[in-house]
Amino acid sequence: MGAWSARHRKTAVFGWLLFVVLAAYLGGVHGSTKVTDAESMPGEVARAAKILDDAGIKTPAGETVLVQSAARTADDPAFHALVDQTLAAVRATGRTADLRSPYDTGAVSADRHAALIQFTVAGEDRDQAVANVPAVLSAVAGVQAAHRDATVAELGEASSGKWVQDQFKNDFQRAEWTAVPLALGILLIAFGAVVAAVLPVVLALTAFIAAGGLVALSSGILHTSDDASSVMLLVGLAVGVDYCLFYLRREREERAAGRDAAGALRVAAATSGRAVLVSGVTVVVAMAGMFLTGIADFQAMSFATILVVITAVLGSLTVLPALLSMLGDRVEKGRLPLLHKLRRTDGAAGGRLWNALLTPVLNRPLAATVLAGGLLLGLAAPLLTMHTANLTFQQQLPAGNSLVATSKAIQAAFPGSPSPATVVVRADAIDSPAMRQAIADLQARALATGRMHGPIQVTVHREQNVALIDIPLNGSGNDDTSTAALTALRKDVIPATVLKVPGAEAPVTGSTAGSHDFNRQMSDSMLPVFGFVVAFAFLLMLCSFRSLGIAATAVVLNLLSVGAAYGVLALVFQHGVGASLFGTTGVGAVESWVPLFLFVILFGLSMDYHVFVVSRIKEAHDRGLTTRAAVSHGIRSTAGVVTSAAVIMVGVFAVFGTLSMQSMKQMGAGLAVAVLVDATVIRAVLLPAVMTLLGERNWYLPRWLNWLPNLSHGADIPPVTPAAAAPAGLHLPDGGRPRDARV
Repeated sequence: MGAWSARHRKTAVFGWLLFVVLAAYLGGVHGSTKVTDAESMPGEVARAAKILDDAGIKTPAGETVLVQSAARTADDPAFHALVDQTLAAVRATGRTADLRSPYDTGAVSADRHAALIQFTVAGEDRDQAVANVPAVLSAVAGVQAAHRDATVAELGEASSGKWVQDQFKNDFQRAEWTAVPLALGILLIAFGAVVAAVLPVVLALTAFIAAGGLVALSSGILHTSDDASSVMLLVGLAVGVDYCLFYLRREREERAAGRDAAGALRVAAATSGRAVLVSGVTVVVAMAGMFLTGIADFQAMSFATILVVITAVLGSLTVLPALLSMLGDRVEKGRLPLLHKLRRTDGAAGGRLWNALLTPVLNRPLAATVLAGGLLLGLAAPLLTMHTANLTFQQQLPAGNSLVATSKAIQAAFPGSPSPATVVVRADAIDSPAMRQAIADLQARALATGRMHGPIQVTVHREQNVALIDIPLNGSGNDDTSTAALTALRKDVIPATVLKVPGAEAPVTGSTAGSHDFNRQMSDSMLPVFGFVVAFAFLLMLCSFRSLGIAATAVVLNLLSVGAAYGVLALVFQHGVGASLFGTTGVGAVESWVPLFLFVILFGLSMDYHVFVVSRIKEAHDRGLTTRAAVSHGIRSTAGVVTSAAVIMVGVFAVFGTLSMQSMKQMGAGLAVAVLVDATVIRAVLLPAVMTLLGERNWYLPRWLNWLPNLSHGADIPPVTPAAAAPAGLHLPDGGRPRDARV
């Protein structure tokens, strides 16, 4: 692929540009089809959503306005007048329906100092409701401004959806505008030249743009989501830059060693190009494991990530060698004198640093293995206390947010009201005497449990034979109290009432039910996904390196880095230790999808370094070096590239750790910590120590496995001919002396 691209430079470059433009244009024209509610959740929640979809019932976006006064009660005429004024302001917007006064519904707190005005926001779907809610928010804010001595605040599905939509857009833009310059700045330091630094970023961005168009084009078959776009940017930028960095640094290294331009490209394609291909396939296989969850959001994220990785690999193996062939040594154009000088001297400084670290590791591999392994196991220890849950609205949003403050106030005055459980009852005759009695019995029995409370709201859709029963649950929404209430409702109350009517079904939905069902699905999916990813990663490493030891080592080391990331997640975001560094506080739980997502992402991405480093070690061993010498050479020769790539990945992931949503913080921080651990403790200490301990057993492959496909290096790399001269202006390693061809 590299040789063809170098020979057909214009075809490769303009073909790539045409591909990117066409994919982006066609994707934009086609538009994106988003995941539906029925697809996004498992269990009873999905059944409830399907019943509503089949019946054509669009659940309106419910909103509430809290009217609260410390000085007055609901019986005070002034309090009543304030409620009436708020009702009039909301009604005047013309954007609401089913407006209900607390004096009609009985939605008054036990201490009589708070009342809830309930209504729905007009709109055929949630998007329209979100578009209509700003007028209502402005009306409520106007009443609040005129009554500073009381609290008049709105909260609901449309208002919270509006905040999340705006914040998601702002955060995504901030991530784009922060991550890209950050990656560019790191590459400038790594290469000391503008052209060499810009190439990886441009190729990564074009890969992301093209993959985005392909995702939109295919969304009619496999629906996509907003989360998929975020993940695609996150992974696409990281792997796209890394793949180009690996390839470009090897090509520059071979030129500095004295090879001609064509020879340097051939070596880069045979070594780094192969590492990119193996790494990309590993990431794709790891991401494919997310399809086993059966959850549409995960499948959307998986598909988007697979497409962006395949696109990044394709660009790195075709258009990059074509551009390098076009540019030749002009890739060093735009040198920044200070940075270029630093890069020239960095080789010696970096060599001394890595010598200081690597020498004792190679001299005492057993001690290094025990110490590094103990450190990683210590970091992973908090994993044993990890609690996962679908984070509530209060947990997701930043502390101090006005919507969170309103939610807490409503929760205190009306426990359970912000997120009641909804029983979706479908029957042959919803208005029959038997069903009416069953619904009445359900309300009475729910209140009698002591785990649920009023007001219980019943909405009957006679034409569709469907009834919606909203029952507030005790607890915060995703704690043990709420889960116990949900279990009582599903296992005791509903079977003893509405399900006794022949032909009836009554799944329970709502935020508590969604969290419970999602968590259960995640738990059930964990073992199949882990098994799939580990087994296929092991098989890929086995075929790529023809070594049982290397394949096993790769799996074990990756599991250690994932465990360390899990431990840090639990320690920081669940228990709050060091949470202030990420601009947050401990919320008592880790978002339920984050651990599984981190596992597949990290298992794929960590192979970037592993394949790249071990390829260099195997390359040296195949040329006749002992295992210990090959390990020493492989680690030292890849140290600069791995460091640059890791800094870029950590920087990009850390940007996501600064976003507003708690789930994004956890995802970004978990990835950043894992990559940092992987590139330092594992690649610099554990990998060389373990491979030194294993010695020649690293390369052992049982005879009965010789039938496996051979994806190994292939042809030997030709030595640099003595006549070849280093191009002018290129820095030669080792103080200007040509490299020994054997090394």
